Amino acid sequence: MRTPVSDFIERYAKSGISRFHMPGHKGKSLLGIEKYDITEIDGADVLSTAEGIIGESEKNLTSLYGSGKSFYITEGSTTAICAMLAMIKKTDGEKTHILAARNVHKAFVHGIALLDIEADWLMPKESNGILSCRVEKSEVEALLSSSDGKYSAVYLTSPDYLGQMADIKGISEVCHKYGIPLLVDNAHGAYLKFLDESIHPIDLGADICCDSAHKTLPVLTGGAYLHISDKAKEFIDTAREKIALFSSTSPSYLIMKSMDICNRYLSESFRKELAKTVERVNAIKSFLSEKGFEVYESEPLKIVINAAKSGYSGKELSEMMRCAKMEAEFSDDDYLVLMISPKNTKRDFSRLKKFFGKTEIKAEIKRDFKPLPYPVREMSVREATFKKSEVTKTKDATGKICASVTVSCPPAVPVVISGERITKEVAEALLYYGIDEIKTVIG
Repeated sequence: MRTPVSDFIERYAKSGISRFHMPGHKGKSLLGIEKYDITEIDGADVLSTAEGIIGESEKNLTSLYGSGKSFYITEGSTTAICAMLAMIKKTDGEKTHILAARNVHKAFVHGIALLDIEADWLMPKESNGILSCRVEKSEVEALLSSSDGKYSAVYLTSPDYLGQMADIKGISEVCHKYGIPLLVDNAHGAYLKFLDESIHPIDLGADICCDSAHKTLPVLTGGAYLHISDKAKEFIDTAREKIALFSSTSPSYLIMKSMDICNRYLSESFRKELAKTVERVNAIKSFLSEKGFEVYESEPLKIVINAAKSGYSGKELSEMMRCAKMEAEFSDDDYLVLMISPKNTKRDFSRLKKFFGKTEIKAEIKRDFKPLPYPVREMSVREATFKKSEVTKTKDATGKICASVTVSCPPAVPVVISGERITKEVAEALLYYGIDEIKTVIG
């Protein structure tokens, strides 16, 4: 597979041209990579139109994923999420409503605030923390059947931060029955297309989805994809202008170079390397289970351990791993999350097995998860986001209205969202999850 973006940048770096253009480093080395860091000069194409070398590279990406059209984004899935929302926003002046699983990335909340979209929430049915929100096909069917055409789309996060997978195939069938698209935040699943049997959202029936390429593929941080299914081609013509609403006009050519080279890697050895890595991950999961650790069933490249059931906090295990020269993806009081890719080495897996081989199971730490209260909406997300606000101690926030989302970067179930009332139960849940301060609407 050709790598037109990378080839152009390599030629330019070797040309010896005097650079009377941006960036200001002029290709001179401070980090060692500046010679490859260019701007949209003649021949380099323009990401927002992509008719030259970037367009050719995106065609390679589209072919690899079998989509109707796939687009590069150099600012992560944050931009892609907002673009997806912009694509389904009504243009006739009517309010746009979306039905969304509550475990959203904060970019989703920012997106609906900026676009003035109202979200109705599919809430988690089990009190097992805020990192997952299982949604059943029957639940979506019931809400769509009684909504009288209210919703413009359904939105899911899959895989979630604990590696749980939504029933995308079943839910997409329900969405299409009622004539609306399914949008999927697949930030953690760019590799799912290349398993022995693809479980990528586009292949399972999603209409639009985003992948954070950098999370599971060898792509520089910020590299992301926006995929549109060949069954949802009505969104393709306006996709670039919607992406541009939230994008910088100075896209990173370093990131695009890495995505371009990754295309060739995906077309050549990646499938074989991925299959081998999945075998190694499964072997580690089996080893952990035999040792007595509770390992969650999850997407293939995550190892999720319920640390509390093994007598540890996730943070404690994470610190112990750090002392053994390993860094986990995520840890909290309950869970330890490890993200794997084919670029992890045999040494990495050996260290992991050695570490857990020496870690003894202790008495379970009992955790009584605080149920998440059903949200009470008092004003729109947009209105609350842009009103004057102040920082309030959570213990003093009962009765006030939340001004900004209370979840950090990992996609998780926000205890309360902009525009929702902070009830006594909400305040208790916030404190339970360690949120001691919250921004509230003034007046």
